[in-house]
Amino acid sequence: MDPIALLMLTFFVLIALRVEIAFALALSSLLIIVVEDLPLISSLNQMYSGIDSFPLLAVPFFMFLGRILNDSGITDRLLAVADASVGHIRGGLGHVNVFVSMIFASLSGSAAADTASVGAIIIPAMKKAGYDPAFSVALTAASSTLGVIIPPSIILVIYGAFGNVSIGALFWGGFVPGILIGLAMMVYTYILALKHGYPANERASARTFAKAAWRGSLPLLIPVLILGGVTGGVFTPTEAAIIAVAWAMLLAFVVYRSVSIRALPRMLGEAVIDFAIPLFTVASASIFGWLISFLGAADLVVNAITSLTDSSFGLMALLVFFLLIIGTFLNPISAILIFLPIIQQLGAEAGVDPVQLGVITIMSLAIGLVTPPYGVCLLIAAQIGGISVQRALIAILPICAITVGIILLCILVPDIILGLPKLMMPQVFGLAGSGT
Repeated sequence: MDPIALLMLTFFVLIALRVEIAFALALSSLLIIVVEDLPLISSLNQMYSGIDSFPLLAVPFFMFLGRILNDSGITDRLLAVADASVGHIRGGLGHVNVFVSMIFASLSGSAAADTASVGAIIIPAMKKAGYDPAFSVALTAASSTLGVIIPPSIILVIYGAFGNVSIGALFWGGFVPGILIGLAMMVYTYILALKHGYPANERASARTFAKAAWRGSLPLLIPVLILGGVTGGVFTPTEAAIIAVAWAMLLAFVVYRSVSIRALPRMLGEAVIDFAIPLFTVASASIFGWLISFLGAADLVVNAITSLTDSSFGLMALLVFFLLIIGTFLNPISAILIFLPIIQQLGAEAGVDPVQLGVITIMSLAIGLVTPPYGVCLLIAAQIGGISVQRALIAILPICAITVGIILLCILVPDIILGLPKLMMPQVFGLAGSGT
């Protein structure tokens, strides 16, 4: 059997047998190394080089940041800000759901953390207020995917680190598309609210709004610290993550005193465990991705796609379709590390800027977080809402279609993604000065 076919077949068979993705990647790669009589030391070198990345150190700190936000009650403060801002619009709790996810996305960068923390509060509240449970679950799961698009995003960090793309530029590039998707979800919510008679919350008084904004102001400084520091060259994304954690710890343990210092070892331990499997996945995916390049699979896929069309939009649309399929089986980290050679080669064929390509890739893979069989955010939200995944999937498909529409718009109008990075970090694009 062709080694490429054997590699992919073994991997997907292991996935079908519910083997953990990290182990499926490692075992299928090891089989090919043995069959092709490749030096075993090559696999060890690839595993080591895959995790030997300073920017990758930002990931566990962002995971720890999400843990602090969840355990310290800061999510409640963000919900109050969202309610005071958009709760009075028809379908109020739905708008609060999306708005707080947009805020939470700028703090933790984790979609699953958003689903678990926000969903545990907002889904029961929406059901109690008369919202359709399936819609409540679908909206919560879909809006939580903004956590991988709006900076700081763990997935953007990984893409930048392994794709040799400016992480700061990727951060700024995710802003406008993330906000557009959030606004589109709110418009969809408003339309359904009119159709089904979903209520609006009472409009917050100026005093209530000011109080909510004040209570949420200190946590909202986190994205300012991260983006301001990275853009200004004051510190790297990894150092920014450390500073964000330090600020969150100061708020949780000293200012708000909402968490006991005795909880710190537990929180650190949970963050380490949260990062252990992704780190092993990175190492295993590095071998798998290396084999794909070594065996020429990237060229085969790229040649197959370029044989169908030679237009830039056509190539990118086919890449998006490819990523949507891949995202249903793999988490975004694995998908990026495995298929990065294919993604970047197709991007080069289409003449797309690396920053635009990175953000479009992340937006496409984010949909996989709500589409089974992977669909971790949908699974979490459905469990909270007490409904079947099948019922939630039907409700989320229109929102997925809206997101795909915005992705295609970002392909047609590159400055939706590139406008802010060019303005804030012109040196990355050679527009002013030099450097990266």
